[in-house]
Amino acid sequence: MKKHAKIKNTDAVKFAEIQIVDNQQFRNDLASLIAGNGRLSALFLLPRDGQNLMLAAVSDDFDATIKLFATPCQKEFASLTSDIPQAHWFEREINELHGVEFPGHPWLKPIRFVAKDDGKSEVIPGVTSYFEVSGEEIHEVAVGPVHAGVIEPGHFRFQCHGEKVLHLEIELGYQHRGIERALMRNQPHQNLRLIEVAAGDSTIAHTTAHAMLLESLQGLKIDRNAELVRGIALELERMANHTGDLGALAGDVGFLPTSSYCGRIRGDILNTTAVLCGNRFGRGLIRPGGVGHAVDKALVSTLLERLALIEADLKSAIGLIWNTPSVISRFEETGCVSREDALAIGMVGPAGRASGLSVDVRCSHPFGAYKQHKPELPVGRSGDVFWRARIRWLELKESIRLIRAMLAEIDNAMAAPTCSAPAAADSIAVALTEGWRGEVCHVAVTDNSGGLAAYKIVDPSFHNWYGLALALRNQEISDFPLCNKSFNLSYCGHDL
Repeated sequence: MKKHAKIKNTDAVKFAEIQIVDNQQFRNDLASLIAGNGRLSALFLLPRDGQNLMLAAVSDDFDATIKLFATPCQKEFASLTSDIPQAHWFEREINELHGVEFPGHPWLKPIRFVAKDDGKSEVIPGVTSYFEVSGEEIHEVAVGPVHAGVIEPGHFRFQCHGEKVLHLEIELGYQHRGIERALMRNQPHQNLRLIEVAAGDSTIAHTTAHAMLLESLQGLKIDRNAELVRGIALELERMANHTGDLGALAGDVGFLPTSSYCGRIRGDILNTTAVLCGNRFGRGLIRPGGVGHAVDKALVSTLLERLALIEADLKSAIGLIWNTPSVISRFEETGCVSREDALAIGMVGPAGRASGLSVDVRCSHPFGAYKQHKPELPVGRSGDVFWRARIRWLELKESIRLIRAMLAEIDNAMAAPTCSAPAAADSIAVALTEGWRGEVCHVAVTDNSGGLAAYKIVDPSFHNWYGLALALRNQEISDFPLCNKSFNLSYCGHDL
C-alpha cells in the first residue's frame, strides 16, 4: 500500500500532497485500510484539473489520523461495494449526482432523487423500481412518505410473510434542498446559516465542524474559553435529543410516566441552550474564530443551577424505565444489529456503540475541549432497542459530568468578531465532530485563489439508515415504530 496523505482531525494540507493512484490501487488500499481499523468517513467525486477524481477520507480510530487519497474516475468505475459494504450508499450518491456507473453494485439506484449535473434529467421521488420478494403469502406494506404525525417525509416498503418482515426498503430524498451546491454559490456568512439548518436538531455538531474547517484553512486559532463553550453546547444538544428519544421510546411501548416527563425535560434542556446563546437550537452561537456570545461567571452559575435541576428530573423520569420489567422486555432482543453487520456497513454513534463498536470522535479524534475532557465510552453488546436506549442514558449522565467540568474551567468567554481571513489556496481540510447521532464529517477543498472548489457533508444518518433496514430483518412489522425511534435518524441531514 502506498503512503497516503495523513492528517489529524481539523488539519489542512496542500492538495498536491494527496496521492492519486490508479483504480486498482485505490480499491486495494481502501479495502486494506477498512479491514485494518479504518472507517469510510467520506467518498465523493471532485472535479480537478480537467478530470474527475474520486476522493476517499478514511478515519483511523487507532492512530487518530485521517488518510486522504484519490483516483481518476471515468463514466464507469467497478463497484467497491461487494468488497467494502461501507461504500454502498456513497456509490449510489455518486451515480445519482454525476451519472457514474458502478458495474457490480448490487442495487444501484438514487438515494435522494436529485438532478444530474446537466440540470435536466431529474428523477421524481417515488418513480423508481423497488425490491420485491415473491412467493405464496408474501405481501407488501407501504408507509409514507406522508405520515400521520408531525414528521419529515420518508417512504418505507416492507416485504412481509405474515407479520414477519423479510426486507425493508427505505426511500428518502423528499427533504433534498441542494445545500452542498448552494454552499458553492454563497458568501461565507451565508454558508453559516445554511450549515445551521443542514440538520436542525444537530446545529451545534454541524456548525462546529464547519467552523473548525474554516479556522484550519484560514490559520485561525481560537481561545480555550471558546472551545469550552462549544463543548458545552454540543453536550447540551446531545442531552436534549437523547432525552427526547428516551421519552419517545417509552411512549412507543405505552409507558406514559417516562414519556410524559421527558418531553418537558427536553424543553428545559433546550431552554438552557437558549440561556447560553438566545436560541434553543444554538443558532448564532458557533462562528469561525470562536463563539457569538459571551459567557461570564454569572451565566456559568445560572447554567450550573439549571443543570442540577435537570439532572434530578432525568434520574427520576428515566430511572423508571430500568425498573419496569414490561418495558425492558419490549426493548430486549428487538431490532438487533450484530457487531459484524454494524462494522461492515460503518454504523456510527449510539447505534454503532449499542452493537459493540467503540467508535466516538470525541475519544478517537479529539477536538476542541475534548482534548482535555474525554468522555467515558459506553459500549453495548446485542445491538437491540434496549442497548440503543441504554447507551443514550449512560451518555446523558456522562454529558452532565462533562458540562460541569467544562463550566468549571471557563474564565469569561468573550464573543469573537466575525472573521473573514483568506483561506489557504489549493488545500484540503477535514473536520470531524461527534454529534448526538454520531460522526459528522465536513470536507472542504479550495482552488488556486482560496475560494471553495468543493464542500462535502456527511451526516451520521447517511451511515446508519441501512442499519435500520437490517434491524427489521425477521422482526414483526409492529416493531417498526420502536426500532425506528431507537435509531431516530435524520431525513434532512441525509438528504441535504
